[in-house]
Amino acid sequence: MPLALAEWEALRGYMEYEINSLDEIQTPLAIREEGDPPWEGAHTIRNAHRRLHRRRRNGEVGWFYTLGWYLYHLLTFWTLPGYLAELETWLLRRSGTKSLPPEMVEWSKPLPKEQWAKPSEELVRLSEEVRRIRQRDPQRSIEKVFAEAYRRQGVEA
Repeated sequence: MPLALAEWEALRGYMEYEINSLDEIQTPLAIREEGDPPWEGAHTIRNAHRRLHRRRRNGEVGWFYTLGWYLYHLLTFWTLPGYLAELETWLLRRSGTKSLPPEMVEWSKPLPKEQWAKPSEELVRLSEEVRRIRQRDPQRSIEKVFAEAYRRQGVEA
């Protein structure tokens, strides 16, 4: 559920707040770093590896944890999916967009501004309430933020 809410919030943020890249909404705890491509691939593996060694240097984890991390990832072939994702991405980019049907290309074009849907008053109020709650307590889970916003506005979810 939290992942689904996070994905929905990313889409809503893109539409409502003009968020144009994943870098603008990344959590500092994520494996993805600024400037990384939007898929999980070899860069994700490198980031996790760097993060483990940084945590080891800072004394957050010990040698036993580090050894267990390597052993677990070795036994589960952890790097294989990342490299397969890189290969698939390379193949897809190589094929290009020429394989899209003309109808799909036409459908994918952005709508003119005059055809954009306008947010309802209720959505504007709830969005403002969510913003206020998030500013006051940024560490609060998104489910609790929305539950409180709905409760304060008297909306039944």
